[in-house]
Amino acid sequence: MNLRKIILGLAIATVSCSVAQAAQEVNVYSLRQPFLIKPMFKKFTEETGIRVNTLFSQSGLVERVKHEGRNSPADLLLTVDIGRIQDAVDAGVTQSLTSDVIEQNIPAQYRDKDAQWVGLTTRARVIYTSLDRIEPGAIKTYEELADPKWKGRVCIRSGMHVYNIALVASMIAHHGPEKAKEWLTGLKDNLARKPQGADIDQIEAVSQGVCDVAIGNSYYYGKMLDDPNKADAAKQVRIVFPNQDDRGTHVNISGVALMKNAPNRENAIKLVEFLSGDEAQHMYAEVNFEYPVKPGVEWSEMVSSWGHFTADELPLNEVASLRGDAIRMIDEVGFNE
Repeated sequence: MNLRKIILGLAIATVSCSVAQAAQEVNVYSLRQPFLIKPMFKKFTEETGIRVNTLFSQSGLVERVKHEGRNSPADLLLTVDIGRIQDAVDAGVTQSLTSDVIEQNIPAQYRDKDAQWVGLTTRARVIYTSLDRIEPGAIKTYEELADPKWKGRVCIRSGMHVYNIALVASMIAHHGPEKAKEWLTGLKDNLARKPQGADIDQIEAVSQGVCDVAIGNSYYYGKMLDDPNKADAAKQVRIVFPNQDDRGTHVNISGVALMKNAPNRENAIKLVEFLSGDEAQHMYAEVNFEYPVKPGVEWSEMVSSWGHFTADELPLNEVASLRGDAIRMIDEVGFNE
């Protein structure tokens, strides 16, 4: 009898120990590069004792979580672009992510209306112009990119890239499908070459004289200025925040979603709360030249040097809902041809 009690006691102790260990970790599937998020995760662990386990991949994580089903170890999915995070929602692998702290830290514009995702940083979709060939103020809006005076002078990456899909979706939201299609057709007519490369390649194309105007995300400018091999090219362009006299510049997010079968749900929410706070928000800004979503958090010195701007307040839920229309429109005008 005593032996049975001892064995039972050991079994209970083992289970209790396992539960305690499990309670001190959180598993993150990340489409964001490790160097961007490890500093925040390290700080979180130091402050809470909760270990952050990370699986990084450039693609396929939503499909992986879906395949793993109820046995998935994933607590959180970190990704960029409203489209990619909406894909996770549409795949049915997310659950409600709510917290008073998160709601206080992050404006409603950057939270899903159904609480299925939370934005952690923003990035502006800006216009880059040649310092030598384009006068300051020569182009001020996205709409002007379709003006015939820019014929053969604009560079952009694939229209089917998620960043451009979101931009087109925002144009549909603001102008309706007919005018948005006219704009997209005009932009295509003004391209100096077929859409290709990444955002950095567009900035380099301006510096090389391939085009005079390019479209890209703001943080790439910081990356180039911080890279000795790219800085000279970046210094040959100026960054323009479009539509400052009306609706503001289109912004997108990096974001996070709580997985449907998260085994460490409470720890996952604690991590998101931390990432939405002042310290992590400032670290994000310093490491990747992005903009904090939490109001009042200091920008990095470099990002601040570009000047402050007014962001478009269009809810990203609306952008996400129009992605399908944007994709069809991009295909209909033969944008990449």
